[in-house]
Amino acid sequence: MTAITVNDLKKNYLLYDSPLDLLKTYLFPNRVKKEFSALKGISFTANKGETLGIVGHNGSGKSTLLQIITGVLQATSGSVNVNGRVAALLELGSGFNPEFTGRENVCFNASILGLSKEEIASRFQDIVDFANIGEFIERPVKTYSSGMMLRLAFAVVINIEPDILIVDEALSVGDDAFQRKCFSRIKQLQDNGVTILLVSHSAGSVVELCDRAILLDHGELLAEGDPKDIINCYHKLIHMEASKKLVYREKIKLGNLEQDKKTKEDQSEPIDSSLYSPDLEPSTTIWYEQRGAKITKPRLLNAEGNRVNVLQSGRKYSFCYDVELSEPVFQLGFGMLVKTISGYEIGGATSHLNDHVAIDFAKKGDRFTVTIQFNCNVRNGTYFMNCGCVGMVEGTLEFLHRGVDVLMFSVVGENKLSTGVVDFSPQFSQLKQHIHS
Repeated sequence: MTAITVNDLKKNYLLYDSPLDLLKTYLFPNRVKKEFSALKGISFTANKGETLGIVGHNGSGKSTLLQIITGVLQATSGSVNVNGRVAALLELGSGFNPEFTGRENVCFNASILGLSKEEIASRFQDIVDFANIGEFIERPVKTYSSGMMLRLAFAVVINIEPDILIVDEALSVGDDAFQRKCFSRIKQLQDNGVTILLVSHSAGSVVELCDRAILLDHGELLAEGDPKDIINCYHKLIHMEASKKLVYREKIKLGNLEQDKKTKEDQSEPIDSSLYSPDLEPSTTIWYEQRGAKITKPRLLNAEGNRVNVLQSGRKYSFCYDVELSEPVFQLGFGMLVKTISGYEIGGATSHLNDHVAIDFAKKGDRFTVTIQFNCNVRNGTYFMNCGCVGMVEGTLEFLHRGVDVLMFSVVGENKLSTGVVDFSPQFSQLKQHIHS
């Protein structure tokens, strides 16, 4: 069943150079008008119980799209059909009257969202408990901090049992404890079959929470599909040189996005055939634009110096790759990142923050072999690795080159006492049974 259907949605704004220009438009309605197209024929559907991620750079049309879906804005043309009760958190404290108390704002907003007085009364304590703002619930909202206002706004929208929840970047505000509470509550709503539209710049949130994602750019829907693929396209697009973005945008729109083919490079290290599987080759590898450096030959080595991709839990390994500079670089640094299949980042390393291993300056043509040793303290499963090289570009520390999902490896031989993903090497002390006489 379809919860949201968006068909050929367009939103245009008239632009005026001055108040006089606006007056001329009213006096001469047939004169040529300047227009800005915020949305250019957007079409997609969201199914009941699906979590749909919406990604794109600032100004791509994400917030405009959500405001039209919720009825805050009116589209220039096209249609939106919504089936079910909608709760939306579009911006911090939207819909709150600063002169009203927290209690009054809760009652007012809940009634607007369709709850009766009886329903509001029965859920009020749950809202207050989730917001955790204590006695401030009886004080005017204008006395709240931004974090308190966010907690109260979020508490209202998730406690009205919506059929459709729309969240625009709200999960990125607040302390760690509150963000964890929000994620936990969203998981509960997903289990209850709530349709969710989630706008976020956090790649981890989109990959972990969403079933599908769409990519917006300058008011156009460029692609939709698997969240991990969409995030890769988004990151590659925003880090690409301006001269190449138009070509890449067209490739995305036409669906001609062949993943970067891994070239068969000469490897000096021998392969340990007993711990190397040719099937563990990632199909999602993305190499970003080179900006003065090139990374080649990413590989995993065991203690004997042999290439492997089947790792024993608890043992030490080395992640290696080669870097060649095509430009002189200040503050050169290297790094790695390990992720789960869903894209959740579980650990990594960077050298540019450490004075002992950071490189203040390197010349054009310099070559480096990066070796990062690590203990494989994760449990059985399949994991992916990113690699990167950073340096100063026009006074700002930027990626000179980086790769996503450059390696894929599996882990075997987990610690049977450990649970979760990371192995903390737990040990049980001697268990004593206390016998009551």
